[in-house]
Amino acid sequence: MTEETQTEVPPEEAETQIQTVAPGPPRGTGRRKESVARVRLVEGTGKYVLNGRSLDEYFPSRSHRMLVTSPLRLAGRDKDFDVIALLDGGGVAGQAGALRHGIARALVSIDPTLRPALKAEGFLTRDAREKERRKYGLKKARKAPQYSKR
Repeated sequence: MTEETQTEVPPEEAETQIQTVAPGPPRGTGRRKESVARVRLVEGTGKYVLNGRSLDEYFPSRSHRMLVTSPLRLAGRDKDFDVIALLDGGGVAGQAGALRHGIARALVSIDPTLRPALKAEGFLTRDAREKERRKYGLKKARKAPQYSKR
């Protein structure tokens, strides 16, 4: 009686070893200050749809448009994908930073080889700077009322 040893993996462990990718277009969530950007990248021609508006319409400032498009330009894929995003909260600058962060994360989910280049430029790092809270007795976070000696 000889017993053969099998090195078969139990089905429970086999399922945990497989990494699953979410179905549908690649997604990325970006955050900056109070802003949140939920981004989808779809095969296309480089069109931007931000809350139902175009890039030029949503960000009239050229500097904000350059900030938003920088991850795709760095990857050389700016004409390969259409960007569909829902932006919420914060102001214009915060939303531009959040959108850049979300696009970079979505790009990494498409092509993990882009991660080192995007990381080196700082596109994958969440900018954690937030507005400081106001303290009692002060006018703003640090601005005190004018001192009067008499």
